[in-house]
Amino acid sequence: MTRDEAWNILCEHVQSDSLRKHMLAVEAAMRHYAVLLGGDIEQWGIAGLLHDFDYEQWTEAPEHTREGAKILRVRGVDEEIIGAMLSHAEWNLDEYPRDRPIRKALFAVDELCGFIMAAALVRPTRLEGMEPAGIKKKMKTPSFAAAVKREDITSGAESLGISLEDHIRNCIDAMKSVAGPLGLTTTG
Repeated sequence: MTRDEAWNILCEHVQSDSLRKHMLAVEAAMRHYAVLLGGDIEQWGIAGLLHDFDYEQWTEAPEHTREGAKILRVRGVDEEIIGAMLSHAEWNLDEYPRDRPIRKALFAVDELCGFIMAAALVRPTRLEGMEPAGIKKKMKTPSFAAAVKREDITSGAESLGISLEDHIRNCIDAMKSVAGPLGLTTTG
Protein backbone atom coordinates (compact mmCIF):
# COMPACT_ATOMS: atom_id res chain seq x y z
CA MET A 1 0.00 0.00 0.00
CA THR A 2 1.23 3.45 -0.83
CA ARG A 3 0.92 6.51 1.35
CA ASP A 4 -1.53 8.00 -1.20
CA GLU A 5 -3.72 4.90 -0.98
CA ALA A 6 -3.67 5.12 2.82
CA TRP A 7 -4.56 8.82 2.66
CA ASN A 8 -7.52 8.00 0.40
CA ILE A 9 -8.79 5.44 2.91
CA LEU A 10 -8.42 7.99 5.69
CA CYS A 11 -10.31 10.65 3.72
CA GLU A 12 -13.06 8.19 2.87
CA HIS A 13 -13.67 7.37 6.55
CA VAL A 14 -12.60 10.47 8.51
CA GLN A 15 -14.39 13.79 8.18
CA SER A 16 -13.15 15.42 11.40
CA ASP A 17 -10.31 17.86 10.77
CA SER A 18 -8.93 17.38 14.28
CA LEU A 19 -8.89 13.58 13.91
CA ARG A 20 -7.15 13.87 10.53
CA LYS A 21 -4.54 16.14 12.10
CA HIS A 22 -4.04 13.69 14.96
CA MET A 23 -3.42 10.91 12.48
CA LEU A 24 -0.95 13.08 10.52
CA ALA A 25 0.93 13.79 13.76
CA VAL A 26 1.07 10.10 14.63
CA GLU A 27 2.24 9.31 11.09
CA ALA A 28 5.10 11.80 11.45
CA ALA A 29 6.09 10.37 14.83
CA MET A 30 5.99 6.82 13.47
CA ARG A 31 8.22 7.77 10.54
CA HIS A 32 10.64 9.39 13.00
CA TYR A 33 10.74 6.26 15.15
CA ALA A 34 11.13 4.00 12.11
CA VAL A 35 14.38 5.82 11.38
CA LEU A 36 15.53 5.56 15.02
CA LEU A 37 14.54 1.91 15.44
CA GLY A 38 15.41 0.54 12.00
CA GLY A 39 11.84 0.03 10.83
CA ASP A 40 10.30 0.37 7.39
CA ILE A 41 9.57 4.10 7.16
CA GLU A 42 6.64 3.76 4.75
CA GLN A 43 5.05 0.87 6.62
CA TRP A 44 5.39 2.57 10.00
CA GLY A 45 4.08 5.85 8.58
CA ILE A 46 1.03 4.17 7.10
CA ALA A 47 0.35 2.39 10.39
CA GLY A 48 0.35 5.78 12.11
CA LEU A 49 -1.77 7.39 9.42
CA LEU A 50 -4.46 4.69 9.56
CA HIS A 51 -4.44 3.77 13.26
CA ASP A 52 -7.75 5.54 14.05
CA PHE A 53 -9.33 5.71 10.59
CA ASP A 54 -12.40 3.79 11.78
CA TYR A 55 -13.00 5.83 14.94
CA GLU A 56 -15.79 8.06 13.61
CA GLN A 57 -17.84 5.02 12.59
CA TRP A 58 -16.99 2.80 15.57
CA THR A 59 -16.14 4.76 18.71
CA GLU A 60 -16.68 1.96 21.21
CA ALA A 61 -14.54 -1.03 22.13
CA PRO A 62 -14.05 -3.53 20.65
CA GLU A 63 -15.57 -2.40 17.34
CA HIS A 64 -13.05 0.44 17.07
CA THR A 65 -9.94 -1.09 15.46
CA ARG A 66 -11.60 -4.46 14.80
CA GLU A 67 -14.06 -3.14 12.21
CA GLY A 68 -11.28 -1.08 10.67
CA ALA A 69 -9.08 -4.18 10.48
CA LYS A 70 -11.80 -5.93 8.47
CA ILE A 71 -11.90 -3.04 5.99
CA LEU A 72 -8.12 -2.99 5.64
CA ARG A 73 -7.93 -6.75 5.10
CA VAL A 74 -10.48 -6.55 2.29
CA ARG A 75 -8.29 -3.88 0.70
CA GLY A 76 -5.19 -6.07 0.98
CA VAL A 77 -3.32 -3.99 3.54
CA ASP A 78 -0.20 -5.57 5.05
CA GLU A 79 -0.93 -7.56 8.24
CA GLU A 80 1.96 -5.79 9.99
CA ILE A 81 0.09 -2.49 9.63
CA ILE A 82 -3.20 -4.05 10.70
CA GLY A 83 -1.56 -5.73 13.70
CA ALA A 84 -0.04 -2.43 14.79
CA MET A 85 -3.43 -0.73 14.56
CA LEU A 86 -5.07 -3.50 16.56
CA SER A 87 -2.32 -3.53 19.20
CA HIS A 88 -2.74 0.14 20.09
CA ALA A 89 -6.11 -0.73 21.69
CA GLU A 90 -6.08 -2.45 25.09
CA TRP A 91 -8.92 -4.82 24.16
CA ASN A 92 -6.83 -6.48 21.43
CA LEU A 93 -3.67 -7.15 23.43
CA ASP A 94 -4.33 -10.87 23.97
CA GLU A 95 -4.25 -11.49 20.24
CA TYR A 96 -2.03 -8.55 19.20
CA PRO A 97 0.51 -7.93 21.98
CA ARG A 98 2.92 -5.02 21.81
CA ASP A 99 5.81 -7.38 21.15
CA ARG A 100 7.18 -5.79 17.97
CA PRO A 101 8.87 -2.41 17.56
CA ILE A 102 6.14 -1.04 15.25
CA ARG A 103 3.47 -1.92 17.81
CA LYS A 104 5.42 -0.46 20.71
CA ALA A 105 6.06 2.74 18.79
CA LEU A 106 2.43 3.23 17.76
CA PHE A 107 1.25 2.82 21.34
CA ALA A 108 4.02 5.11 22.58
CA VAL A 109 3.32 8.00 20.21
CA ASP A 110 -0.48 7.95 20.03
CA GLU A 111 -1.39 9.66 23.32
CA LEU A 112 1.75 11.79 23.38
CA CYS A 113 1.04 13.30 19.94
CA GLY A 114 -2.45 14.22 21.12
CA PHE A 115 -1.04 15.84 24.25
CA ILE A 116 1.63 17.77 22.35
CA MET A 117 -1.03 18.97 19.90
CA ALA A 118 -3.17 20.26 22.77
CA ALA A 119 -0.19 21.99 24.37
CA ALA A 120 0.87 23.57 21.08
CA LEU A 121 -2.59 24.97 20.46
CA VAL A 122 -2.44 27.07 23.65
CA ARG A 123 1.05 28.45 22.91
CA PRO A 124 1.46 31.59 20.80
CA THR A 125 4.54 30.04 19.15
CA ARG A 126 2.86 26.64 18.77
CA LEU A 127 5.61 23.99 18.33
CA GLU A 128 8.38 26.53 17.90
CA GLY A 129 10.56 26.55 21.02
CA MET A 130 8.51 23.81 22.69
CA GLU A 131 10.63 21.80 25.11
CA PRO A 132 10.06 18.48 26.90
CA ALA A 133 10.15 20.22 30.30
CA GLY A 134 7.06 22.24 29.38
CA ILE A 135 5.19 19.11 28.29
CA LYS A 136 6.20 17.28 31.48
CA LYS A 137 4.94 20.22 33.52
CA LYS A 138 1.60 20.25 31.69
CA MET A 139 1.29 16.49 32.26
CA LYS A 140 1.09 17.23 35.99
CA THR A 141 -2.07 19.30 35.48
CA PRO A 142 -4.90 16.72 35.39
CA SER A 143 -7.43 19.19 33.97
CA PHE A 144 -5.27 19.95 30.92
CA ALA A 145 -6.11 17.57 28.05
CA ALA A 146 -7.86 15.46 30.66
CA ALA A 147 -8.75 12.66 28.22
CA VAL A 148 -5.09 11.91 27.52
CA LYS A 149 -3.80 8.98 29.57
CA ARG A 150 -0.57 10.14 31.14
CA GLU A 151 0.31 6.58 32.17
CA ASP A 152 0.23 5.54 28.49
CA ILE A 153 2.71 8.29 27.68
CA THR A 154 5.15 7.22 30.39
CA SER A 155 4.76 3.49 29.81
CA GLY A 156 5.16 4.07 26.06
CA ALA A 157 8.55 5.68 26.60
CA GLU A 158 9.54 2.83 28.93
CA SER A 159 8.52 0.20 26.37
CA LEU A 160 10.78 1.89 23.81
CA GLY A 161 13.63 1.91 26.32
CA ILE A 162 14.11 5.67 26.26
CA SER A 163 13.65 8.46 28.76
CA LEU A 164 10.38 10.33 28.84
CA GLU A 165 12.25 13.52 27.97
CA ASP A 166 13.82 11.96 24.87
CA HIS A 167 10.47 10.50 23.83
CA ILE A 168 8.77 13.88 24.12
CA ARG A 169 11.58 15.55 22.19
CA ASN A 170 11.35 12.92 19.43
CA CYS A 171 7.62 13.50 19.02
CA ILE A 172 7.96 17.29 19.08
CA ASP A 173 10.67 17.11 16.42
CA ALA A 174 8.56 14.76 14.30
CA MET A 175 5.50 16.98 14.57
CA LYS A 176 7.54 20.05 13.60
CA SER A 177 8.14 18.37 10.24
CA VAL A 178 4.38 18.56 9.54
CA ALA A 179 3.58 21.75 11.47
CA GLY A 180 1.91 23.35 8.44
CA PRO A 181 -0.63 20.59 7.79
CA LEU A 182 -1.23 20.33 11.55
CA GLY A 183 -2.05 24.03 11.74
CA LEU A 184 0.77 24.51 14.23
CA THR A 185 2.91 27.11 12.52
CA THR A 186 3.85 30.19 14.51
CA THR A 187 1.14 32.83 14.52
CA GLY A 188 1.67 36.54 14.47
